[in-house]
Amino acid sequence: MLETIKWRNGKVVMIDQRRLPNRETYITCTSHKCVASAIKNMVIRGAPAIGIAAAMGIALGAQGIKTSDTEVFLRKLDRICSEMAQTRPTAVNLFWAIDHMKALVSTNRNYSVDRLKRILISEAQKMLYQDIEVNKRMGVNGMVFIKDGNTILTYCNAGALATGGCGTALGVIRAAHESGKRLRVLAAETRPFLQGARLTAWELKKDGIPVTLVTDNMVGYFMKRGDINLVMVGADRIAANGDMANKIGTYSVATLAKVHKIPFYVAAPISTLDLSLKSGSHIPIEERDPQEVTHICGKRVAPKGVTALNPAFDVTPNRYITAIITEMGVATRPFSKSLRALVTSRKTV
Repeated sequence: MLETIKWRNGKVVMIDQRRLPNRETYITCTSHKCVASAIKNMVIRGAPAIGIAAAMGIALGAQGIKTSDTEVFLRKLDRICSEMAQTRPTAVNLFWAIDHMKALVSTNRNYSVDRLKRILISEAQKMLYQDIEVNKRMGVNGMVFIKDGNTILTYCNAGALATGGCGTALGVIRAAHESGKRLRVLAAETRPFLQGARLTAWELKKDGIPVTLVTDNMVGYFMKRGDINLVMVGADRIAANGDMANKIGTYSVATLAKVHKIPFYVAAPISTLDLSLKSGSHIPIEERDPQEVTHICGKRVAPKGVTALNPAFDVTPNRYITAIITEMGVATRPFSKSLRALVTSRKTV
């Protein structure tokens, strides 16, 4: 299984997703600042993977705090957490992981600093292993929506590279493939960062799952021809009413799917839910460097002096979503009730 990120010998090691598919290289971080930079600069991306990276970055930063005074340790750890929170604003898993690590330390504040450091390392590793299991359960819950012979459209990358395991949307596709179902994937290239072209196509090819690359503006054409049976995507944040933020362009795909009466599925862990937000209008949208639009792989494709806009995400309204697949089950309309029920069921397990 592809290892997106791991804790090894007191360091955080992650595959550099900016170099794929041409080079499979890894970055080794020895400080929390290195991890924060890796998140911000897209060395690692995908909501679940960002959460794991944040937890490991906090655990790594804690090891460098030189004090035996618990209160001093907590203050310095809080500053590390604040730095991690400044990396990317949209993926809620980042903030979930940070809050989880802070709460863990607060609960165990009576322990020595050395023990707190060990607890943080253990918890960060545990979050990675749990994410792998979550992905597997999500795959089982979602593969029933894929029929033998289906062609599935994916957008962006919601695979092993975006998680700790086999992926969210791609985890569902992998589960269906492993069950023996014949299927084909159309991977939209996903401008401007090309996650579909560079990452999704690379993952599926490695797994021997039939994949064909299409440009983003071909989606409507293939839907109109009847070539797509369903859409399967991941999510970076899901509001209480089922509105969800995903990579920019997802809203366009969802709108086209609605017009052509094609099921549109979202696969995401419970940790991606943000029930504190009533609707998607409250989800913060990250604005990235315009150079990602004016350049491709470092080469300028737009005239010099031309400016660009680069929102990294958009929000798809719940009315365009057929179902939301999680590790705890599948949510359907009304999402405000079904999502809350899944969160409640998780707490009782």
